[in-house]
Amino acid sequence: MDMSLNLKLEKLAAFEPNGFPFISLYLNTQADGHGRDDFDRFVRKELSNRAKDFPDDSPEREYFERDAGRISIYLRDKLKSSANGVAVFACAAADNFFKAIQLDAPIEKHSLHVSQRPHLYPLARLIDQYPRYVALVADTNRARLFVFGVGKTENTEELENLNTSRTLTDERPQLRYQRRLENYRMLYIKEVAEVLERVVREENAEHVVLAGDDVFIPLLRQQIPTHLADKVIDVLRLDIRTPEHEILKATMESLRDNNTHTDAEKVRDLFDKYGEGGLAVLGLRDTLDALLQGQVDELMLSASLKEISVDQKTLKLIPSISAAPNTLVEHLSEPRSSASVASTLVARSLSTGAAVTFIEDPNLLSDVGGVGAFLRYRN
Repeated sequence: MDMSLNLKLEKLAAFEPNGFPFISLYLNTQADGHGRDDFDRFVRKELSNRAKDFPDDSPEREYFERDAGRISIYLRDKLKSSANGVAVFACAAADNFFKAIQLDAPIEKHSLHVSQRPHLYPLARLIDQYPRYVALVADTNRARLFVFGVGKTENTEELENLNTSRTLTDERPQLRYQRRLENYRMLYIKEVAEVLERVVREENAEHVVLAGDDVFIPLLRQQIPTHLADKVIDVLRLDIRTPEHEILKATMESLRDNNTHTDAEKVRDLFDKYGEGGLAVLGLRDTLDALLQGQVDELMLSASLKEISVDQKTLKLIPSISAAPNTLVEHLSEPRSSASVASTLVARSLSTGAAVTFIEDPNLLSDVGGVGAFLRYRN
C-alpha cells in the first residue's frame, strides 16, 4: 500500500462535505460455501434501492448513479481474488473522489452507507481489531520474526546461531568447548534482542508476542530493555518449525485475550476518573460536546452499535447533520442511525488527534449509552 491504513483513515476523516451524497461500501469478499463470492448481488440491489432515495433528474441522483457505475466497474475489473474484504469510498461531486482499499482481513458483513461524509466506523474497528504487532518464535539455534498487521504477514526476518553450529563440528565436548558454546549462545541471544528491538521500533508495533522453549525465553527476557518488555503481551510454547499460518492464528488469540483484559482495565479507569470529577466524560451527549471543543484525548466506543443510544437533542449537536442542506437530509435516513453517529464520533476524534478504542464487551459501556472519553483538559 502507498500509505498505512491509519493514514488513509485520517485522510478520509478530513473529507469536507459538499452537500452531495458520499457512498461508503464495505464488502466481505471471502468465498462462500459454494466457492463463489456473494457480494455482487448485494451491491446491485443496494445501489439500485438507494438511488431511488433521490428525485429523478436531480443533481444528487446524477452524482449517485455516476458513483454506483464506477464502483461496479472497479469490483468487476480490479478486485483481487485474494482479497478477503474491500472498502470503497466515492463522491463524484467532490472532484470524482474515489478510494478503494482491498484487505486481507475480512469485513464483518456487507454494508452500504450514504451520507455526507465517509462512513469510517467499520474501517476504524477493523484497524483496532488487527493492530500491527511483532511475533518472535525462537530457540537457542534459530529465530523467526514476523510483523503481522490487518490479518496478514507484512514482514519477516530470520536469524541463526551459526557460531554454535560451527563450534559443534570443530570442537570436542570439553570445558573449553562448553565456555565457547555459552559465549556464542549469549552473543546470539543479544543479537536476537537487538533485532527484535529494531523491528518493533521501525514497524511502530505496539505489541510483542514471544514464543519458544523454556531455555531460550528466560535468557532473552533478561536481555530486552524495559520499554520493550512492557510491550510483551504473551509468551507461548511454539516449536521453531511451526507453520506461519499457525503462528498467526495463535498470536492473534493472544492479542484478543489481551484486548479483552485491557478493555476492562480502561473502562474501570474511565469510570474512576469520571467519579472523581477528573478528566473523563460518559454518555453520547457529553462526549460529543467534548469532541466539538477538542478536549477528547481518547474516545471509548462500544463495538456493539446496539449499545449506542441516540436521541434527537444530541443529533442537533452533530455538525455533519445540523449543517447539512435540507435537500440532502430529507432523502437520507443514515444520519439518524447509531452506525452513522458512531462514524461521526470516529471521524471527529481522528480530525482532532484523539485515539479511538473499541470496547468489544457490550456490557462494559452499556450503562452509559456505549460511549465515553478520556479528556486532555477540562474547561
